[in-house]
Amino acid sequence: MPKSNLLKARNAKNDEFYTQWADIEKEIQAYIEFNPDVFRDKIILCPCDDPEWSNFTKFFALHFHEYGIKKLISTSYAVESKTYKKGYQLTLFEKNDPKFDKKKTKTNGKIFILDSKGKNKKINIDDLKWDYMEGDGDFRSEEVNKLRDEVDIIITNPPFSLFREFLAWIVNAEKKFLIIGNMNAISYKEVFPLIKENKMWLGNGFNAGNAYFSTPFADSYGEGVYNPDTGLVKFRNCCWFTNFDHGRRHQHLSLMSMEDNLKFSKHKEIKEKKSYEKYDNYDAIEVPFTDAIPSDYDGIMGVPISFLDKYCPEQFEIVSMSTMSGVSANYWTFIKGKPKYARIFITKKKKREKNGNRT
Repeated sequence: MPKSNLLKARNAKNDEFYTQWADIEKEIQAYIEFNPDVFRDKIILCPCDDPEWSNFTKFFALHFHEYGIKKLISTSYAVESKTYKKGYQLTLFEKNDPKFDKKKTKTNGKIFILDSKGKNKKINIDDLKWDYMEGDGDFRSEEVNKLRDEVDIIITNPPFSLFREFLAWIVNAEKKFLIIGNMNAISYKEVFPLIKENKMWLGNGFNAGNAYFSTPFADSYGEGVYNPDTGLVKFRNCCWFTNFDHGRRHQHLSLMSMEDNLKFSKHKEIKEKKSYEKYDNYDAIEVPFTDAIPSDYDGIMGVPISFLDKYCPEQFEIVSMSTMSGVSANYWTFIKGKPKYARIFITKKKKREKNGNRT
């Protein structure tokens, strides 16, 4: 099923998903609009990214001068270190270069650098320099760790199977970042605290919630996921995770009162009921749809994970989270004895009066 495709990819270690140019452009533009200097004089690292096949490095190389980027670094995995090794194709970009090494092309990672230092002319992708790395290009290696520590920003689509480890690798270094992951990652114990504490949030988002990827095993997906005309696969449970601010994050939701929701909601689960349901084992009301959040309710509310795509920190506070993937039943919430899907518990943001008291 489409909802579990990225989860299956993580478990199967099928990590060859390449982000489309249009999706990168749409996301980056949101940060540029919010802060035109967001990348100015910054060093950007795109690990797990091969510009011979991927678009991140090519995109930032094209906009290097426009964004005022100081330096762009990309690293790629060695072919022999990847889970998926079939279909490897040597590009003319590498084969025609004097540095080409028949052995290293499979055993060593590659590094690509675009640097403004010492250059007075406009920089573009033609100025991109490459070489073989000492190791296989794994982001956990000492070689890539040194690069991480040098840079200001990390942007990439990391291997889905290593998302938790990759996120920790970034957070531990206290870097600005923008990465792609499975929406289900929100429930991970390593991820949710970052969201709750506003140290990480969802990005601007994919167009209509649809993320398209090229992949060497696209035709193994069924109808509705794989499009034979484009050769792309589509996922709806994929999102951008970031600590870059953007305008959508500060847009307040327009909501109806509880009384109006019960009268006029478009959802049969809400409309014409006497009240919102309450959990058996948690003092909160169940709100199964983000647009059904009552504007005048001051207590705790359980909302779907998808709420985070509309979350405004000036409007709501995140209290906690329940999840069906918890290690015990204590992590679940129940209504009339039946467990509910994962819920994020929120309350309305309390206003601060001039004397400092919250109301």
